Amino acid sequence: MADSSSFFLLDERIQRFIWAEGWESLRDAQEAAIPLIVKADCDVIVAAATAAGKTEAAFLPALTHLLQQDPPGLIVYISPLKALINDQFGRLDRLCEQLDVPVWPWHGDISASTKTRFLAKRQGVLLITPESLEALLCNRGSSVAAAFERLTFFVVDELHAFIGAERGKQLQSLMHRIERVIDRTVPRIGLSATLGDMSLAADFLRPGKGAEVSLVESKAAGNELKILVKGYEEPLVVRAGAADGDDEDSEPVTPAQIAAHLFKVLRGANNLVFPNSRREVERYTHLLNKLCESQQVPNEFWPHHGSLSKEIRSETEAALMQKERPATAICTNTLELGIDIGAVKSVAQVGPPPSVASLRQRLGRSGRRKGEPAILRGYCVEDAIGDKASLDNELRLGTVRMAAMISLLLEGWFEPPMSTGAHLSTLVQQMLSFIAQNGGATIGQLYTLLCGSATPFAGVSKDEFVELTRHLGKKELLTQDSSGVLLHGRVGETFVNHYSFYSAFAADEEFRIVAGGHTLGTLPVSQMLTVGQRILFAGKTWLVEDIDEPQKTIFVVRSGGGAPPLFSGGAGRTHTRVRQRMREVLEASEVPPYLDDVAKRFLAEARANYAIRGLADRFAIDQGSEVLLLTWLGDAANEALACLFQRRGLAAAAGGPGVDVRKGQHTIEEIVDVLYDAAVDDTPPLDVLLADVQNLQREKWGWALPDGLLRKAYASLYLDLDEALQWARALPQPDAHRT
Repeated sequence: MADSSSFFLLDERIQRFIWAEGWESLRDAQEAAIPLIVKADCDVIVAAATAAGKTEAAFLPALTHLLQQDPPGLIVYISPLKALINDQFGRLDRLCEQLDVPVWPWHGDISASTKTRFLAKRQGVLLITPESLEALLCNRGSSVAAAFERLTFFVVDELHAFIGAERGKQLQSLMHRIERVIDRTVPRIGLSATLGDMSLAADFLRPGKGAEVSLVESKAAGNELKILVKGYEEPLVVRAGAADGDDEDSEPVTPAQIAAHLFKVLRGANNLVFPNSRREVERYTHLLNKLCESQQVPNEFWPHHGSLSKEIRSETEAALMQKERPATAICTNTLELGIDIGAVKSVAQVGPPPSVASLRQRLGRSGRRKGEPAILRGYCVEDAIGDKASLDNELRLGTVRMAAMISLLLEGWFEPPMSTGAHLSTLVQQMLSFIAQNGGATIGQLYTLLCGSATPFAGVSKDEFVELTRHLGKKELLTQDSSGVLLHGRVGETFVNHYSFYSAFAADEEFRIVAGGHTLGTLPVSQMLTVGQRILFAGKTWLVEDIDEPQKTIFVVRSGGGAPPLFSGGAGRTHTRVRQRMREVLEASEVPPYLDDVAKRFLAEARANYAIRGLADRFAIDQGSEVLLLTWLGDAANEALACLFQRRGLAAAAGGPGVDVRKGQHTIEEIVDVLYDAAVDDTPPLDVLLADVQNLQREKWGWALPDGLLRKAYASLYLDLDEALQWARALPQPDAHRT
């Protein structure tokens, strides 16, 4: 440590702890962060890979500053997960015990007596979730100032998990409200392994003053990365007598083949397998457990997803942590975040990941031991190409997407944080919460606190806020007494007094798909829906007849003929950079060396079909009853284009790399002419653009927003009209697309 200037800035007791732990040196992120944090006079973001020492980079200097205060101060550590709090408690408690600094975990599973002891001492390190912090402010409003009077730092872990989400707006608001109660600015420290744009992250951490945030980005070289992507082809199933496109339901054969390979290569080590959905987690866990039984070997494969009980998830985490027996978790993104599950040998990704950022986060779990490579195993499944293959199938878009995402990962690119969302649903919650904290509030108090300069909801005008407040009165969420003070209305009182109030987001809901009175299943919907749109479900094409938003139900009938739509729902949001890279992969000639022979064949077939169809020079593809406009844009721009068509009376929906437009009585030329008209027309207002879209209520309090603000909130999160129009205006002149 002799060469480290930062080491000697730390409290001597912390220095002795580091020596006793056998550290040979500080990590580069720690060296850079300690001088910034120890003075407690600025906001800091520390971005570094998983297991690169981010937690210590924050807490070693923060605790040093804490120990210099008399009486000692308070660090509030905010985590997106209770499990991460429990994990950090175990890591911090040993150090803090030697420093005589108490550590207080606070969430729903913590006893009331522990919380009472914290409120009596009000010093040390408080580990808490946003929901528990919300509950503390609501239920102990009169003691908030005393509880946080010694507050020295906010430490926000897994910062990327909050940016662009309802919980992020909630977190911004809670920190801001506490600062207003104690009447001073508190330094904020953000920790993250995945931040695509540090300036956007800084704007999130300190709204309106992101330029003043100090940035620490670790440049330490990662371990070697080994990649293998295997392709699997689902065979065609042809049944005599089956109606056109009306095959009976059948189980795919490829999952069993993938499970057999996973069983062969993963046994004997700790690994993570990400199949992208809870249903597929259950499928692969079942297949792997059956293989363990048939081979008469101990089970090594454990499930982990949000619908499982806390006990089952804890069993999986414990299996990964213990050293005696190997264990592999089959999981959703519940194991993406920084819960300490020890080092894993490899990460398996079944199908393309939701995003490059997600893939990077997942891969950060592997190769954490010095000298060991990080290992990524990808599995791509494509249907065999038959006489009526879809464009998706012909272009092998799953394999192409996987290759595109890996290439972007290797270049160090990943999606920037989504920072444009208005999240007006969360504004409703914060209004109700602040009234609970203070026993009432005037409209002026609420607006200044939440929507004034450099506040979480600074984009809301006074007129919009007044409109919102009046609407909440009509919904009986708010009422006003004779002196003008806003109080909870009859409905608002019921919501605020229920334990579910403190969560800023609604529980994940799926739409039921109903045909002829029979429920076909459920579908998570991440894109807008309109009547007349076609969707793909259970391998069949359906026409949307009606949408019951309150009951989360989509009524459909079978849709015969034409190519199946690319829209299927639930795949997450795709960035334009990913789609453009997919097109580059299709137009390139080099073959990624990490593809196996089957995946190489998929890529060769995709490139051949791309060339045969002339897609390098065409964007309008006639598919019988639809026209597919290949934009190679992200979902936000494609949805905006679909809205422009719907405004002009055409049924359209974003679908994969483009937009599907129903022909009806129109020719392909007329549909493309509509696109050219939209490019030169004035940009339509949101109430016109979203007039026919029926599933705008994506957030918890969406039902409580007036229509205009609901459309504004939706557009801020899901539409990129500027990018859509920029693409349309750059198209070749009309005579260039005639076929």
